[in-house]
Amino acid sequence: MNLNKPFSDIASLISSGNNIVYSIIFSTCLYVTLLACQDVKENSAAIVRIAKSDSGYVVLRNGKAFGIKGASGASNFHTLQEAGGNCLRIWDTTHLQQILDSAHANNIAVIAGLPMQNSDQIDLYNDPVKVLRQLSQFQSLIDRHKNHPALLMWCLGNELDFPYNPSYNNFYDAFNAITKMIRHLDPNHPVTTTVLNFNRKYIANIQLRCDLDLISFNIFNNISLLKEDLKSFSWFWNGPYMLLEWGTDGPWTGTQRTAWGAFIENPSKKKADVILNRYRQEMPVKDPRLVGNFIFYWGSKQETTHTWFSIFDESGRKSEPVAIMESIWTGKLPQEHYPQIRYMLLNNKGAADNILLNPGETMRPELVMHEKDSIMSVRWEIFREDWYKENGQNSTRKLLPLDRKIEPAGKLTTEFTSPMEEGPYRIFAKIYDYNGNFATCNTPFYVVSDR
Repeated sequence: MNLNKPFSDIASLISSGNNIVYSIIFSTCLYVTLLACQDVKENSAAIVRIAKSDSGYVVLRNGKAFGIKGASGASNFHTLQEAGGNCLRIWDTTHLQQILDSAHANNIAVIAGLPMQNSDQIDLYNDPVKVLRQLSQFQSLIDRHKNHPALLMWCLGNELDFPYNPSYNNFYDAFNAITKMIRHLDPNHPVTTTVLNFNRKYIANIQLRCDLDLISFNIFNNISLLKEDLKSFSWFWNGPYMLLEWGTDGPWTGTQRTAWGAFIENPSKKKADVILNRYRQEMPVKDPRLVGNFIFYWGSKQETTHTWFSIFDESGRKSEPVAIMESIWTGKLPQEHYPQIRYMLLNNKGAADNILLNPGETMRPELVMHEKDSIMSVRWEIFREDWYKENGQNSTRKLLPLDRKIEPAGKLTTEFTSPMEEGPYRIFAKIYDYNGNFATCNTPFYVVSDR
């Protein structure tokens, strides 16, 4: 039997009663074909548009309004879905296929970052060969992933500078060549870029010299100024925007430091309070131009410390900001409890007391809690201070602890011997409860040697 015959021919064989096997073959072929059609439908690209209506701007996904409930990170997809989130923002194309697949399996959309080099890379943008190589790499990547059903948008670059000086013309030419290529290969997904804070000059140059569907901002401490900034500049730019990174206070401004320059990090409880108050009081949620905001960081990462922005620990266990975001996304108060640390004392001193220790001195850290929690364990670790800067940015190296202890339930203090080598350090504490949730804080100290 020729299985390449049309189904009508096979059906006629069945009706003639030649062989019951033909009926089985026909049914199997039809079933497989229907499954294939269904698979194509389920795995076809979503058509995404930024539309304007009388009530403001909206993201349309396959013709339906898609209210973004977003997080910046590349992991913990299932927890995001459970908390009511529906979108992840990532920065580069590392493991992009795996991320898109995992997101799709959890009904999460993805804003995929294209790591374009910044405008200050003059040697790159003045070299046509290097510019073409960058364009070609992005072209191959977009062609490979443009039809993935989890893809929502492309984000070209992260915190790029958009200067006016004519010496940057080649950068703008390269930027526009990429956006033109994206629109040609993938007309179904909008393109954005991110600007650090609200920078009027950069916004003006983007509007005058670039072709984007919307502008996005990474903004933390300065979010308190955003509503007024948007209003005062609306005479020139009144388009849609997103906040692709927002969250607790960053270390770069307004953060207290020790005498040797170490940033003092808030306990996780205070960081959670900052996130909640920032959303309630400073997030422009009623602005019809805002189409989405993304909490930072939905995962665990080293940035100043390995806990500063991390909403999860290295094993994917949750801290209180997960509950904060769940309440924002769902409008319901989560019932799950989280440990709450007020502060840490080290030899009866706080972080702002500029703690100086001798080599080999006894260290007695102690935690003070908001309330008596049901604690499973406390993990204490000592790290060298992360002074390393790469290209002026905070290090993302994963550091190894110099010393570590785990204390059992209910014990909020321990004992260490200070490092023998002179220099700046931090002592960290993570409290875990019986639900697997955690809270964290740390205290910087300096070892002074008389040698």
